[in-house]
Amino acid sequence: VIYWICNRISRVQFASLEATGMERIPNDRGSLCCAWHTNGLLDALQITLNHPQYFVLGARHDLVTRPILGWWTRKMAVQPVVRKAELLRGGCSEEEANFLNGRSLMTLASGIAKGYGCVLFPEGTSHNQSFMLRFRTGPMRTVLAAAAIASASEEKLPVLIPIGLHFRQREYFRTDVWVEYGEPIEVSEEEVPQNLIDAVADGTWSEPPAESVFRLRDKLRQDLVPLSPNVSTWQEYRALLLLGHIQARISGGPPKSWSEEVKLAREFRSKFSKTADISDDNDNLEPYEIKDQLVVKAKTAAEILHRNGLDGRDLDTSSTKLRGVKVHKLPLSMLRTGLFIGLIPVFLISLLPQMVLGRVLGDSTDEGVDARTSYQFLAAMFGSIIIWPASSTIITAILFWQSGEISEITGFDWTIMLGDTYFYTAIACVLLWFAIFPLSLLTGRLFSFAWDDYVSFRGVIRRLRITKNDRQKLTNLILEIKQEMIKNP
Repeated sequence: VIYWICNRISRVQFASLEATGMERIPNDRGSLCCAWHTNGLLDALQITLNHPQYFVLGARHDLVTRPILGWWTRKMAVQPVVRKAELLRGGCSEEEANFLNGRSLMTLASGIAKGYGCVLFPEGTSHNQSFMLRFRTGPMRTVLAAAAIASASEEKLPVLIPIGLHFRQREYFRTDVWVEYGEPIEVSEEEVPQNLIDAVADGTWSEPPAESVFRLRDKLRQDLVPLSPNVSTWQEYRALLLLGHIQARISGGPPKSWSEEVKLAREFRSKFSKTADISDDNDNLEPYEIKDQLVVKAKTAAEILHRNGLDGRDLDTSSTKLRGVKVHKLPLSMLRTGLFIGLIPVFLISLLPQMVLGRVLGDSTDEGVDARTSYQFLAAMFGSIIIWPASSTIITAILFWQSGEISEITGFDWTIMLGDTYFYTAIACVLLWFAIFPLSLLTGRLFSFAWDDYVSFRGVIRRLRITKNDRQKLTNLILEIKQEMIKNP
């Protein structure tokens, strides 16, 4: 049920959902997925929903102690992990934290060994940087323990899967996301000594050998860092995305998907960036700033677009100026917006309270921008479970109260559609009550489309209102960039 609800909410929360590389995931063994961590709960959610196997879940310990949320996370057997930040704030001793974490990691390792999926983030915390932070060893220790358990049970050893998580603008409603499953990293039998197999065979946690942990960490770091933006600043990343847009238009047309935009930006990053040393004796993964003049010009042009609420998608097909209105999309936009307007009463009663709750929680959190969409998602999920039964009751009561007026207007009395006795009227009310749930879901979907149409219209206004100075400067920069790219492909 939770998986189904989360999938429905994701399709409303994101404008496009892409996932690639799932064919690489072995279905005959467990897998531990690792990714960079910049969007709170949404990071783990997107990996889990696109993975072919069910998951055993680990999360920060306060997710299982909070009201309402804690009940659900405990029902899903989420294993609590006390992070260093929570330990510093107090609440338990280091010895208690080590015991709790060891028990949780052992439970996760047992699930992975039995063929489940799992996701852990080697950075250990969600953040706002455009590059990865230092790697912690928790995921490597967990997968090695899982390999030891699998070996003791004569099961196939699990794999470690690096994953690229790409959000266009992570804190925005209806942004784009691409989940990129990388090549699995095999855990060799040589990395799992017999003493570790013997130690975990009775179900107690034992630390894997440090040399195996560090060797696996270095391999994961080499494979995972390139799947992140891995640039010095977000301004620099926007410049690479803009270069990708211009290059695609020179080659024949704008990128057709968010994943294509990311791949094009990655090509320019590989061409121009001087990567930081990611050897085992260097925890600083911050890349050097790209000094190439093409990227410097693109950074200036991208900042003009960003300052005006635009990006590379707002260029025309020749990338010489800002594009106009896509008239061919107007009929569809008018149709679905009209359908949404017709369902405004359902929206006001069922969905508006969730939106207000999500906005208030997301904007008032002290956990940073990366936690904003997590609160909005939770408001959507728990709002659907808690608010929709009440809103369905209110709507049913209103329609029953106004059934006479509705019958006069339509010539149809829904309260007696099954019969004119009190029993059949009650059955009709119950059926209507249940029918309002999918109607609320449809209303939410139509609202997301209406929001997309609003964003498109807002983009038209922004392109028209950009100042003459910015427009001229942007045009000159893009012409210079194009000439240089054509001259030096």
